[in-house]
Amino acid sequence: MTIEVEVVSRETIKPSSPTLDHLRNYQLSFLDQVSPQFYMPWVLFYPKDTNSNLNNLEQIERIKKSLSEALTHFYPLAGRIKDNFYIECNDEGVHYVEAVAKCNLSEFLENPNPGEHNKFLPYELDNIKDVLAAVQVTSFNCGGIVIGLELYHVIGDASSFFLFINNWAAVARGGSIIVSPQFDVAAKLFPPVTISGFNQNMGMIKEKLVIKRFVFDTSAIAAIRDKYTSSNTEIEYPRPTRVEALSAFIHGRFIAATQPEKDPSKLYLVFQTVNMRTRLDPPLPENCFGNISQSTVFVVPNETEDDGFSSIVLPMRDSIKKVDLDYVKKLLESDGHLNFMAEVTEKANKGEVVAFAFTSLCRFPIYEVDFGWGKPIWGGSTKMLYPNLVTFFDTKSGDGIEAWINLMEEDMAKFEEDKEVMEYVSLVKNSVL
Repeated sequence: MTIEVEVVSRETIKPSSPTLDHLRNYQLSFLDQVSPQFYMPWVLFYPKDTNSNLNNLEQIERIKKSLSEALTHFYPLAGRIKDNFYIECNDEGVHYVEAVAKCNLSEFLENPNPGEHNKFLPYELDNIKDVLAAVQVTSFNCGGIVIGLELYHVIGDASSFFLFINNWAAVARGGSIIVSPQFDVAAKLFPPVTISGFNQNMGMIKEKLVIKRFVFDTSAIAAIRDKYTSSNTEIEYPRPTRVEALSAFIHGRFIAATQPEKDPSKLYLVFQTVNMRTRLDPPLPENCFGNISQSTVFVVPNETEDDGFSSIVLPMRDSIKKVDLDYVKKLLESDGHLNFMAEVTEKANKGEVVAFAFTSLCRFPIYEVDFGWGKPIWGGSTKMLYPNLVTFFDTKSGDGIEAWINLMEEDMAKFEEDKEVMEYVSLVKNSVL
């Protein structure tokens, strides 16, 4: 449904205690420096808690107070970036907005529209301000609330994002920080460099881009995994994982729907975001803050029969295996990575390359964010700034997967009409209640 949201107040929330002098300069890493300049969004939906004595005003006061306290531990978020090289941790604070929605939360969740989620955020994703984080709390007529959070991608990846959210929620519940962030790791591993002429925002668009949510239940995922299981007994893991199978399926149906005849003169690329914390030797703790993720890329072969397993699953596995410290060091040693990304973007704009990207937030603690009035009934993202981008989330029950797919309007219309897509997409009501 279309929702009307009205902003009623804006302010700045600062850390509850000043940042110590020796922590005032936070060094960005190379991977921070080359991360795209947009706000990563996340939206959490909380119905009115009948077991809680808190009203909306008291909830909001707790959110603000705990945010201030959490920022003391996550002090770079309250600072300002200088010259894309470091953060001046000056405690200037984060942007905070309060808003009201002119309906009940249940009305919106009966048929949620991810394209409306930007109304629960304080900024458009590409409307970059000085602030590195921003929060909006939207109250509904029924007493339910939505908490929308934006984090500037240059200072952290999805793991950093949820590290902050869950620690903030722990403070709000009356506890303490669950696990303190480690801010001194990323820049040591990936020292910053002087970068010139690299456009961090290449490939971003807004016009005629739409997002739709496709829900795959347990049975659909099992069937898709069966569909892409290899008959080659020499392969170590012939049955793909849930994310591998859905990636192969979505990419295959996208190509079939939008380009029924593959153009041999075009290059078909697939990007996959990888969390490097567990892939380094020795592995890094999950509480390392910053952009410690990297996109792998592989070419989808034109000449082979597209069974999905050999063209997507195996190359995806192989590209992920290559991601280690040596891999990233090679990125640091030359401009090869930056030049490659610029070249791909240029060719994609000319129609010579068809690029598709996947990122998975499955297994992330997105439903653990309890501020003291229960866990969220639902969580989600918003329309992003890149076409052909798919983000996977676990359903709240944990046994299904939501695929949030960003496509150009024309491509989405074709993709939604694909009979095989509709065969597997959950036919239950779109409601998340």
